[in-house]
Amino acid sequence: MARLSEKELLWKKINKRFSKGVVDYQLIEEGDKILVGLSGGKDSLALLELLAHRSRIFKPRFSVVAVYVGMTNIAYQTDVDYLKCFAADLGVPFIAYETSFDASTDQRKSPCFLCSWNRRKALFTVAKQEGCTKIALGHHMDDILETLLMNMTFQGTVSTMPPLLKMNKFDMSIIRPMCLVHEADLKEWSLLSGYKQQVKLCPYEKDSHRSDIKNVLHSLEKLNPEARYSLWGSMSNVQPDFLPAKKTKQTTCL
Repeated sequence: MARLSEKELLWKKINKRFSKGVVDYQLIEEGDKILVGLSGGKDSLALLELLAHRSRIFKPRFSVVAVYVGMTNIAYQTDVDYLKCFAADLGVPFIAYETSFDASTDQRKSPCFLCSWNRRKALFTVAKQEGCTKIALGHHMDDILETLLMNMTFQGTVSTMPPLLKMNKFDMSIIRPMCLVHEADLKEWSLLSGYKQQVKLCPYEKDSHRSDIKNVLHSLEKLNPEARYSLWGSMSNVQPDFLPAKKTKQTTCL
């Protein structure tokens, strides 16, 4: 039996975690039409590959469409022709959609938040036009754990980006099929696959705390190599009896 190459072994590893996430959280149903937000980064490119591969082989049957949202007022250079060819090689239809936002309209929100919110809004617009049932985003396990730590640190809430989020208002769901995939594996996959790196010139990127929280997660893994799995498990193992709880005042009836 021929030995698998380094790239084949890595694909098998990534695809195993990807498939587990899809099955465990029941992310795909028969007849789904899934819109993939294709930014040009390694995560969205890998997600499109994984979903395109699964749509051809496994049940339930579903279809995929790739959508790139360009912000005309952000100096973020993306090779749209590369994305179009990448999708075409996978047999996936590709749509480029342009929009913009005015950061001065809401001083309460950061420009980074407004940009992200408007991109998401554009994805919903295209998804509705194309008759899609779900929007797939390229967040991986590291993203979800970092968001958990960020929300606990800055918002005082135990919350994060769930693998499946049903948006009743839009009659659609957001799914994150790579929720169990490690970022380190995706970085290695992008190098072995020769993904073209996009030019990042986002003026708001430096304002984000995410890189600092990423370092916190790495520090926790130095203390405990299994830290990511403990953090992940903690989200479904909340024990209210062992957490602080404010007592409500009871009124006495005379």
